[in-house]
Amino acid sequence: MGAYELIRINMELLPHAHSIFSPGFMIVGTVQIIYAASTSPRIGSITNTGLNGAVLQIISHGLISAALFFLARTSYDRIHFAYLDEMGELAIPIPKIFTLF
Repeated sequence: MGAYELIRINMELLPHAHSIFSPGFMIVGTVQIIYAASTSPRIGSITNTGLNGAVLQIISHGLISAALFFLARTSYDRIHFAYLDEMGELAIPIPKIFTLF
C-alpha cells in the first residue's frame, strides 16, 4: 500500500516534488527492508534467505491485516455495534471467529 501510495499520489499529483524526494524515499525504503530483515527474531540475517523471509512477512502482514479490517467492518455493518459488550450473544463467538481468520 505504501508503494502504491507513492506511485499514485506523488508521481501524479506532485511530479516536481516526487523528482526531488524520490532518491530519499528509495534510501529510506531500502534501510527499512534491511532493518526488518536483520531484526526479525525468526529471520535474523541479511542473507538471500533472510531478505526473502522479510518480503514474505511484509506480504503476509498486508494480506492478514486487510482481511481482519474487512471482517471488522463487515461485522460492524451487519450489527451496528463497535464494542463486544454491546453485542449481546455475539460477543461470545466473534473473538473465536476472528482468531480463526
